[in-house]
Amino acid sequence: MNAPLLPVAEARRLIVDDLTPIAVESVKLGEALGRILRADAAAQISHPPADVSAMDGYVVRCDDITNVPQILRVIGASAAGHPWRKSVNAGEAVRIFTGAYIPAGADAVVIQEDTSSTEGNVTINIKPKRGAYIRPAGQDFKAGETLLKAPHRLSARDIGLLAAMNIPRVPVARRPVVGVLSTGDEIVLPGDPIAEGQIASANGPGLCAFVAAHGGEPLHLGVVKDDPKALLRIAEQVRHLDLLVTSGGVSVGDHDVVKGALNSAGFKATFHKIAMRPGKPLLYGRLHDLPILGLPGNPVSALVCALLFLGPALARLQGLAGDAPAAATARLGAPLEANDSRADHLRATLTYKDGVPIATPFPTQDSGMLATLAKADVLILREPHASAAAAGDSVSIISLN
Repeated sequence: MNAPLLPVAEARRLIVDDLTPIAVESVKLGEALGRILRADAAAQISHPPADVSAMDGYVVRCDDITNVPQILRVIGASAAGHPWRKSVNAGEAVRIFTGAYIPAGADAVVIQEDTSSTEGNVTINIKPKRGAYIRPAGQDFKAGETLLKAPHRLSARDIGLLAAMNIPRVPVARRPVVGVLSTGDEIVLPGDPIAEGQIASANGPGLCAFVAAHGGEPLHLGVVKDDPKALLRIAEQVRHLDLLVTSGGVSVGDHDVVKGALNSAGFKATFHKIAMRPGKPLLYGRLHDLPILGLPGNPVSALVCALLFLGPALARLQGLAGDAPAAATARLGAPLEANDSRADHLRATLTYKDGVPIATPFPTQDSGMLATLAKADVLILREPHASAAAAGDSVSIISLN
């Protein structure tokens, strides 16, 4: 009797739990976009570093303006990068520009629209409130304040914040080096001569791109024929990698040699086959210290499994939790039949009607049809044994964009 197939969530948990975060390296701020911050970041300076003006105008003492209009003597100017270093005393004002330091003694800015100036003097036409148009020192953040907590994937906004914090280098996870190996007598590299019975390798370039998009450093190992000895030679040569990803050869046919070849060299399988479609023949385990993820050979299956398992694995290696891809809800755009015992992942387009997302599955979901995956916006998620669903029913989706 066949053992029950492993659920998707359990397979992902087993992979993530088996992996540990890799080493940390320090990189320049300009190289940190998309990297995983691995230590909390605290501000080295306050922002703003002193009280500064939020507008162009005149900086004054509120006590001087008991009645309006009020004439004050202009004693100087303060501009960003060129502060007025003297104090403002009774009856005086300083011309000020946005971002400039507030001189000592002053306690408000009157915007230039509320003034009129003559040579050497300014007429204040409103009674300002103390603190008006002044950004106080440390309003945004103060020196020593922790603003980014690790682990965290750094966005462009984060890079700008770190720069304002006066942090020129950040500790991030080293990019995981991932070998990508395609298997099969029928596979040739794109651009190579294609003989009868052969096809161009979609999985190698596609999976390398996936690895790069998720923070890893892909190492394209090319194509190995259905030859156990050749496969093992490559596996032994790349034992220094953080992860080896293979595609093809993990099912149960006469030409599916990956698992058997690895077993002969001491491979310890964590699992083989999961309850999902597309992607049932998924393999994970270790050859000595090298974690190996064996993906199906069909290109749609390989890339869907990459989204569900390789993405979380790469996240875990970089110090993140390795959670499942975020799911959302949409309305179903076409009816679906009842599901069988495997979790289904249907390629679908996503449109909107009156602001409501509508996920419409492609009518044909064959795992060899890569063009529909490229056209798809989302995957519709269906649990095992899900009942038939009508157009308009709520469904769970994962974004592919």
